[in-house]
Amino acid sequence: MKLVRYGAKGREKPGLIDTQGKLRDLSAHCSDIGWPQLSPAGQKRLKKIDPARLPLVMGRPRLGVPFTGISKIIGVGLNYRDHALETGSAIPTEPVLFMKATTAINGPCDPIRLPHTSVKTDWEAELGLVIGKEARYVSEDKALSHLAGYVTFHDVSERDFQKNRGGSWDKGKGCDTFAPIGPWLVTPDEIEDPQKLRVWLEVNGERCQDSNTDQMIFPCAHLISYISQFMTLNPGDVICTGTPPGVGLGMKPPQFLKAGDVVHLGVEGLGEQSQTVLAA
Repeated sequence: MKLVRYGAKGREKPGLIDTQGKLRDLSAHCSDIGWPQLSPAGQKRLKKIDPARLPLVMGRPRLGVPFTGISKIIGVGLNYRDHALETGSAIPTEPVLFMKATTAINGPCDPIRLPHTSVKTDWEAELGLVIGKEARYVSEDKALSHLAGYVTFHDVSERDFQKNRGGSWDKGKGCDTFAPIGPWLVTPDEIEDPQKLRVWLEVNGERCQDSNTDQMIFPCAHLISYISQFMTLNPGDVICTGTPPGVGLGMKPPQFLKAGDVVHLGVEGLGEQSQTVLAA
């Protein structure tokens, strides 16, 4: 299934994308897409619904974040070897973790707003993992069974805040609008192998990132297991798994987002995002 939430911000309705790519309304079966729907039992109930019997949604409504109930977003830094090298960082021997504020959560095609005093806002296309059932001290071989699905995730990052303002990376990761999620949540049965997905991003039509999740240093199952040793992962929590090379910081000379830029990105099978950058 491809689960969505559509409509005006704060008034989204539940829906799904059928096999023809058409948006169908799920309102008769659930009031929203949250942890009751993301759980194994919830997904089992939804899969019994015949999409052809659901009302078609006409036009092209705004798509919001495809699910609710995110208690935390855990980021993984430097998880592609070439990205670590382009930023001048050492290759990590264990996953590098940081947190993104839930106030950064943004619809997949809602604008990105530059923070006040920002001088180095950067792009990062990523595969996102959405937890479907509680994960605590899980083994790697059972880790993927805790997933509700996968999403396209944009880990927008302010490099000056991240690197030069002291403390952890969180200052540059959690600014408002810095976590576009969606357009869909794709359930695990539709993704044969999460380590074989193309990840790409363009700025103003120019391809900047183009790689594959098979280049991750630490694969998805390892990340879920590893993170669950340090904190409980709740249904709806999101892990953004790291970005491939091609970020603005790694360019020569470095390039960063400015007002008016348009960012377009996607992950194979998980849909595409497009954001216009707004001034502070």
